[in-house]
Amino acid sequence: MVNDTEGHGAIASMTGYAAREGGDGAMGWSWELRSVNARGLDIRLRLPEGLGAIEAPLRKMLSARLSRGSVALGLRLARSGLPGAGGPSAEALDHALHALAQIRVAAEARGMPLADPSAADILSLRGVGDSADGAGLPSADRLLADATPLIDAFVEMRRTEGAALAGVLAAQIDQIADLTEQAAKAAAARTETQVDTFRANLAKLVEASDLDEARLAQELALLAVKSDVTEEIDRLRAHIAAARALLAGGGPVGRKLDFLMQEFNREANTLCSKSGDAALTAIGLDLKLAIDQTREQVQNVE
Repeated sequence: MVNDTEGHGAIASMTGYAAREGGDGAMGWSWELRSVNARGLDIRLRLPEGLGAIEAPLRKMLSARLSRGSVALGLRLARSGLPGAGGPSAEALDHALHALAQIRVAAEARGMPLADPSAADILSLRGVGDSADGAGLPSADRLLADATPLIDAFVEMRRTEGAALAGVLAAQIDQIADLTEQAAKAAAARTETQVDTFRANLAKLVEASDLDEARLAQELALLAVKSDVTEEIDRLRAHIAAARALLAGGGPVGRKLDFLMQEFNREANTLCSKSGDAALTAIGLDLKLAIDQTREQVQNVE
């Protein structure tokens, strides 16, 4: 089996769904596989009693194809070859009804009467509707073979959603790049204005006081350095190039993109704090919004 978590490939979403039905003789089954966003890979299995032998192989199969997401895999069994076509296990039904009766008596004794359960409620109880009484269970090999196309369909769906997600992210990175260039132009225009303002203020200070002109010039130069956003612009450009490279390379790049979004946000915050100019500040705020929107989408990337 190919391990899709190794090397480069298409970007995948962490959300996905797949279902499949199968059968073997008098026993049928149905699979359901779904996933949502998560920081790492969390696999949860719900298997009928008597099929614990396939849990470890299923986890291995899923881990080989996925790197992130909260993944839930469920399997239900039913008699007569078609899921849901067979009747419930008589023994399990008797046990469930007896247990429900005991619960009802205990609840009424405490002044908490319970509503009558529906047939669907009873059939949903573990061991009643899934016919998992240990008799005639499908072989582990047969079930594991049937799980392979299920996982294939699931991975393909995540990749399809990932392709759409990659397009959205590429457009958002382009927007960040455009705002970064706008910020660079606004910063250059602000620098020309600042030079004139610094010179005018320096002349006024020299005329109004006995302060040393060289010292004043030094202080004003230091102030100019503190308000310079050249490094922030350069780092934003570098982050844009890195984000585009990650999108182009593909594979499980969600964590790297998430870290990059934090760096984007850090530079945008610094740019706004050093701005001192209404036009540049406005661009910086738009930049922060675009970065925030991009980061929301990045949370969906595997």
